[in-house]
Amino acid sequence: MIHEILPVGPLQCNCSVIGDDVSREAIVIDPGDDVADVLAIVQKHNLKVQQIIITHAHIDHVGGAKKLKAATGAAILLNQNDYALLKMLDVQAAWVGMASPGRVEIDQSVGQADKIRVGSISADVLHTPGHTQGSVCLYFPLEKKLIAGDTLFAGSIGRTDLPGGSFEKIIRSLQEKVLALPDDTTVIPGHGELTTIGEERESNPFLTKQ
Repeated sequence: MIHEILPVGPLQCNCSVIGDDVSREAIVIDPGDDVADVLAIVQKHNLKVQQIIITHAHIDHVGGAKKLKAATGAAILLNQNDYALLKMLDVQAAWVGMASPGRVEIDQSVGQADKIRVGSISADVLHTPGHTQGSVCLYFPLEKKLIAGDTLFAGSIGRTDLPGGSFEKIIRSLQEKVLALPDDTTVIPGHGELTTIGEERESNPFLTKQ
């Protein structure tokens, strides 16, 4: 499994490029910006991007998806509960001082129990509302990796004070779905350092006090 993580954009969103060593098929998760850098990794490994997965519709995660689709022809997948948020990209751009990426068209909704496949690699989709209504995480069971979006961070959780956010829902998502994963699962959060499920179960203040 090829997996490169690069922080993109002014908010340093963790974008993942994941490819199959044999078929050279790939997915890109959360290309928020800096598409030229993403494409450089794709080209370095001689990959063909099949799908672009967006964990949630905040601009720092979806901002570069339109450009990446134009360059690769890959389909863009997002949970349908974030479609309304996606229509607010102009407003979001003003919030964070970024240029609006324009209208982003979604090719397919992705939700709970769906599977993402790229070559011999398979990921389970976990619908984890709370940070946004349509937030999803991707769990790769063979590799024991979780792409967590902004649902879980090292020592913290996603903020819930933006449109579509709910503290009660994010705690439920974490307790019922994320913490159900093995302790030795590596967590790639939407921003910041990597962690593990076990570390967060033991020391994350939002999880230990529940």
